[in-house]
Amino acid sequence: MNLQHPPGSLESPVSRRRWLGQGLIWPLATLGTAPLLGLAGCSPLAVTSTPDTAPRSPAPSAPQRVGRLLAIGGAEDRLQDRIILRRFLSISGGPLANILVLTAASGNPEASWKGYQPVFEGLGAQRCTHLDLRTPDDANQPETVERILQADGIFISGGDQRRLMTTLWETGASRAMHQAFHNRGCCIAGTSAGAAALSRQMLAVGDTPPLPYRDAVTLDIGLGLVHNAIVDQHFSERRRLGRLLSSLALRPDMLGVGIDENTALLIERGRGVEVIGQGAVTLVDGRGMQNNLPESSADNPLELLNVILHVLPAGKRYHWQETPSEAMPENLRSALILLTAPGPMRV
Repeated sequence: MNLQHPPGSLESPVSRRRWLGQGLIWPLATLGTAPLLGLAGCSPLAVTSTPDTAPRSPAPSAPQRVGRLLAIGGAEDRLQDRIILRRFLSISGGPLANILVLTAASGNPEASWKGYQPVFEGLGAQRCTHLDLRTPDDANQPETVERILQADGIFISGGDQRRLMTTLWETGASRAMHQAFHNRGCCIAGTSAGAAALSRQMLAVGDTPPLPYRDAVTLDIGLGLVHNAIVDQHFSERRRLGRLLSSLALRPDMLGVGIDENTALLIERGRGVEVIGQGAVTLVDGRGMQNNLPESSADNPLELLNVILHVLPAGKRYHWQETPSEAMPENLRSALILLTAPGPMRV
């Protein structure tokens, strides 16, 4: 998979392991002149004139949709109010939205699809279909890429995030997901393993120690849609604070996002976040952390100093652009700006 680089930046392509260790933090603004690959009708309107008339103004266009991500902590309600799935359908465009359910993380993709199909249909979705990708070859098919480019919402099921990325890494499907998100404002949701895979630095394997340890986790490359944070799920229910802190000890430049079950974090790029569902989101900021990782042993818990933790309960919105500075702590505002900052688009 290639990254779209600004002129004169790092070479491309970049290997998966090498990309894991690189910052790659240039803003999306540098990509503004990139071609919208595979997208129809995206060229700018021309201003025309005749010798006898003044130049005509371009016709008004529809407002640009802002790309939104919905990271779900797993075990979302599918039977009663279905608040999270209902919200996903709504922000994707409503009943007529083109919805794809990607089940590549699941060990039984067909069963996973059959679990979601009646739920979305019951919510009124009229154009919800299965995106059944089981191999990289499936993910490179032209028809697969075109389906993703035309999607209004993509829902990634749970399972194993490593299985998901084995299928998607360096494929046309994952590049198309970036283009759909960045260029068309497609909503991309992931639950459980699907949420973990939204991260650039993906928590791939990890124990659940009560305290942070040096070797508690293994990081790998995810989809890279959440650029500056590591996402963990089933957070409070499975007592995963220790492993999220272990992850941040390895990458203190990142934020840690722990999402409870039946809870979702809605990320609006460049704007803010909202917590949906029943639990809470734990936001951990280790950017000012001091730790003893280099000299620590595998048997002793890590020393982590100056770690900032925020607990964001369901029903709350934290839009840093709309909130006066006196109404939001500066360290929370700083974290939200980082969390909602767009990363590079893979093409």
